[in-house]
Amino acid sequence: MKASEALPSDLATAHAMILIERAGRIAAEEDAQRGKAERRILDLEIERLKLLLAKARREQYGQSSERGRRLLEQLELQLEELEEMAAEEDAAAELAAQPKAEDTTEVRSFRRRKPARRPLPEHLPRKRVVYPAASTCACCGGGLRKLGEDITETLERVPAQWFVIQHVREKFSCRACESITQPPAPSHPISRGRAGANLLAEVAFSKFGLHLPLHRQSERFACEGVEIDVSTLCDWIGAITVALKPLADAIQSHVLAGERIHADDTPVKVLAKGKCRTGRLWTVVRDDEPFAGSDPPAAFYFYSSDRSGSHPQKILETYTGIMQADAYSGFGRLYDKDRKFGRILEAACWAHGRRNFYDIAILKKAPITVEAVQRIDAIFAIEREINGLAPDKRLGVRIERVKPLITDLETFLRENRAKLSSKSEVAKAIDYMLKRWPAFTRFLGDGRICLSNNAAERAIRCIAVGRRNWTFAGSDEGGRRAAAMYTLIQSCKLNDVDPRAWLADVLKRLPDHPARHIHELLPWNWKPPDQAQAVAA
Repeated sequence: MKASEALPSDLATAHAMILIERAGRIAAEEDAQRGKAERRILDLEIERLKLLLAKARREQYGQSSERGRRLLEQLELQLEELEEMAAEEDAAAELAAQPKAEDTTEVRSFRRRKPARRPLPEHLPRKRVVYPAASTCACCGGGLRKLGEDITETLERVPAQWFVIQHVREKFSCRACESITQPPAPSHPISRGRAGANLLAEVAFSKFGLHLPLHRQSERFACEGVEIDVSTLCDWIGAITVALKPLADAIQSHVLAGERIHADDTPVKVLAKGKCRTGRLWTVVRDDEPFAGSDPPAAFYFYSSDRSGSHPQKILETYTGIMQADAYSGFGRLYDKDRKFGRILEAACWAHGRRNFYDIAILKKAPITVEAVQRIDAIFAIEREINGLAPDKRLGVRIERVKPLITDLETFLRENRAKLSSKSEVAKAIDYMLKRWPAFTRFLGDGRICLSNNAAERAIRCIAVGRRNWTFAGSDEGGRRAAAMYTLIQSCKLNDVDPRAWLADVLKRLPDHPARHIHELLPWNWKPPDQAQAVAA
C-alpha cells in the first residue's frame, strides 16, 4: 500500500490522526529530554563519587607538601561545584515534571540520590508562625475543632546586631560632710579600648580561626553600618595578644611537660623592604589520647625568620622525652646523647616513609614500591585497631603482630636495595627508611609512640589554609602574634572548646583574674559562663 493511500479521506479522521501523531511526538520528546536529564545527573553523581574517592585517597595517603594541600583544596571546590550543578539539574527536572494547565501529558519523575537531611540544631530558639485556618467548615458551615498541627522548619539568620553599652557610674554626695562617693571604673578587656570582649573575640577569631584578613572585616563592618578603620583593628589584635600572652605561655609549658610531642613547620611569606622573604611557623603538639593518657591535648606555635635548626633547639632546649617529627636535619642536634638537659628520643614518621614509596608507585607502578606500600598499610591497619589503648596493651599487640611484619619489611627492603643503583628513586625511598631504621622501629619498644606525625601535620594545616587569604605576614612581629593566637585557638579546638566563646569570656575575666590562678582559664579547665554559674550554685 502506498503512503498516499493510507491517508484519510475525510477531515474528521485526518484531524484525529494529526492529534495522535502530535501526542506521540510530544511524548517522545519528553522521554528524550527526561533521558538526557537522567544521564546528566548520573554523570554528575559519577564525577562526584570520583572526586570523593580522590579526596579520601589524598587525605589518607597524600603528600603533606603545599602542592598536595592545594590539590585537596581544589578537590573541595570541584565537589562544591558538582553539588551545585546536580542540585540545579534536579530542580530544573522537577520544575519540568510539574504539569501545566494546558498540558495533560503524564511525565514520570526521577530523583538523584541525596545525602540524608540533618535535623536542625535543637539548641536554636524556635519562632512560631501560625497560618490562620478557616473558622467554619467549607462543606456544611459547622464549627471546627483542632485535631493537631503540621510543622515545617526552615533555618533563618539575621545580620549581626551592633549596640553600645553605656557603663554608668553614679556619683553621690554626703549630706553631712559633702564627700563624694562613686563606684570604681569597670575593667576593660584592653587598656583604653572602646571595644567589648565579644567584639574583640570576633575580630581575633575571624582573622586567625576563619582566616579573614582585617581589611575584609573592616569592609564587612562598614556594610553593617559600623565603620572601623583597619588601623584600629590592628591595634586591637596587638593589645589582645599582649593580654593573652600569659595563657599562651602556660599552654607552651603544658606541651613541653608531655612524655611525647610532635613537631613540624611550614613556610610563611613575610613582607620586607621591596619584596617578600620566607619565614617559618613551627608547631609542637602534645596529644596523649592515642595511648590513653589523662592529660589534655594542646599545641603551641612559634615563629622564626628562617628555617635554621637553632630555633627549635632553643625552644626545646629543656625538653626531654620522645619527639615525633620528619627527617629535618635541623632537629639533629636535639637527638644528641650529650645534651645538657637530657636526651630527646627520635621517633620517625611512617607516613613520611610510606609517602616516598606511594608517589613512585602511583607514577611508575614499580612492583617494589607497590609491595612496600602494601606491607606498610598492613602495619597501619593494626595500629588503627589499638589506637587509644594503654601503652602496655599497645606494646603487647605490637610485639605479637607488628614486629614480624617489621622484620619481613626490613628484609624485603635490604634485599631489593642491594639490586638497585644509588641514583634510583626507589633506592632513595628505601634509604630514607633504612638510614633511620632505629628511629622508625622505636615504637616497637614503647607503647606511647605513634606510628606517624599526623598530629603535628593536622595542627599545621590551619596555617596552610589561612595563607591563601592573608598571603603574607606584615613583619616578624606579625608572625609572632600569629603564632600566639594560633596557640590559643588550636588548643581550644583540640579540647572541643568553642574558640570564640572562650576568647570572649577570657578577655572579659582576665583584667581582674589573679595571675597565680591563670590555669583556671586554660581551655581544658574553662567552663562557659552558664555552666560555671550552675557549678557555683
